[in-house]
Amino acid sequence: MSETDRSLSTTPRLFVGDGLSAGAAITLDQPQSHYLFNVMRRQPGDMVRLFNGRDGEWAARVTAVARKSGSLVAEWQSAPQEQVPDLWLCAAPLKKGRIDWLVEKACELGVARLQLVTTSRTVVDKPNRDRLHAHLVEAAEQCGRTAVPELPEATSLDRLLRDWPPGRALIFADEQGGTPLAQAAAPAPAAILIGPEGGFTPAERDAIRAHASAVPISLGPRILRADTAALAAVAVWQSINSAG
Repeated sequence: MSETDRSLSTTPRLFVGDGLSAGAAITLDQPQSHYLFNVMRRQPGDMVRLFNGRDGEWAARVTAVARKSGSLVAEWQSAPQEQVPDLWLCAAPLKKGRIDWLVEKACELGVARLQLVTTSRTVVDKPNRDRLHAHLVEAAEQCGRTAVPELPEATSLDRLLRDWPPGRALIFADEQGGTPLAQAAAPAPAAILIGPEGGFTPAERDAIRAHASAVPISLGPRILRADTAALAAVAVWQSINSAG
């Protein structure tokens, strides 16, 4: 590791919406400015790492500090844009705390898309999408990802199954059993479907199993919490299908 790489490894990372290229000027919003200048105590001339989910990670230099904003200029690309395995996580919304943890870890594990799915036994009908997206951004900033998982509006299980894209495997973690995930042939493009705290109803389970893209799998002999099951399935799939 070069001295430049070593020094950058300890600099703050921020997600921005602007395009990133050599010489690009970036203006921070108030929360980012507060974090960078009041919490992290950065000054003009200091380096910051920026990413936007499209252009990789860029080393940027602070050029101005204001009371409620700040300016930076991108200097060089410090990391390329990551190649994200085409894996979706489709999961029922969980109670606050549990869903926050699930969202954070799903980002860290490298999912490309997080689709919340309402079911008959879903506890939370209207998840706070803005808050969850903020958790995804924070997780990406912390773990070094250059991509933030997509977070579309929540959808119902019926609509999910009806509009399912052809060619994408629907890996269904079924409490009643199936093929062990490590043995299931379900490479990308794929999605993992996890039910709510109370599980799927018999009618929902039958509808999922009847779907042409469904791949019922087992996660072992124990009854897992919904968030545990989701992350266990993602981790196993990534270990099998990701190239390094």
